[in-house]
Amino acid sequence: MPKNNYLCIRMITHPIAKINLGLNIVERRPDGYHNLETVFYPIPLKDSLEIFVMDGQFPSEYDCDLKTTNIQIEGDEQSNLVVRAYNLLKGRYPLPRIHAHLFKGIPTQAGMGGGSSDCAYMIKLLNDAFCLKMSQDEMIGYAAKLGADCPFFILSRPAYAEGIGEKLEPVDLNLSGWYIGIVRPDIPVSTREAFSLITPQKPGMNCRDIVALPVEEWKGLLANDFEQSVFALHPEIGAIKDRLYGLGAAYAAMSGSGSSVFGLFRNVIDLNTQYKDMFTYTARL
Repeated sequence: MPKNNYLCIRMITHPIAKINLGLNIVERRPDGYHNLETVFYPIPLKDSLEIFVMDGQFPSEYDCDLKTTNIQIEGDEQSNLVVRAYNLLKGRYPLPRIHAHLFKGIPTQAGMGGGSSDCAYMIKLLNDAFCLKMSQDEMIGYAAKLGADCPFFILSRPAYAEGIGEKLEPVDLNLSGWYIGIVRPDIPVSTREAFSLITPQKPGMNCRDIVALPVEEWKGLLANDFEQSVFALHPEIGAIKDRLYGLGAAYAAMSGSGSSVFGLFRNVIDLNTQYKDMFTYTARL
């Protein structure tokens, strides 16, 4: 695409969230990280990410000028994964300077991969907007440089993950027709502390095999290993899981290292009246 056409470009995309269906920490690695086994499942909770080319006279010291709205994100915006994705690709491709606007609908520090999704969708958006002609595998490779679960969002399809979350295999899993309810309390969860309290071990049954069973059979079989340590530190989060079962969930669990808890229901569920002071989300999958 000729450079003089860049100023016409204004594009938007909608990064989605994920939940973890089972999360088992199976061993500690020599590098200090942990190997895990989990199933990532995409859900329709979304952010919005818009980019447009910066005018040459715009007084910005940054090549990617990011503004975030709706939900506050801790830290400097230039350290955000959206900007880091842009800078990574700019080191390889002649990208123009851009404005980026990120409207956050996915709660932060919730175990739903919002930041990783924003990163992956930025890579895809830049590829489309500026005709970089990257292959799917190339985009996955760039995403992997920025975070363990970023590659999942390049495809945004159900996947079984191993390693630190970067080794992905497609999973034939369709939860269409189920209703999901999510509650995210305003409780910060330290991932480092949650990991420190876990004793890695292989589960008796792999989560990939469990999710092949009917959802009604998951309870008691499918586990998130973080729950034991996180619920001990924050009993309020464990109480949310119990309450979701009380409201009729066929399966409920914490996603990732928390603090969001989700339930899968056969019928539509209203969580706003149950959790007036917390973030809630419901949708039909």
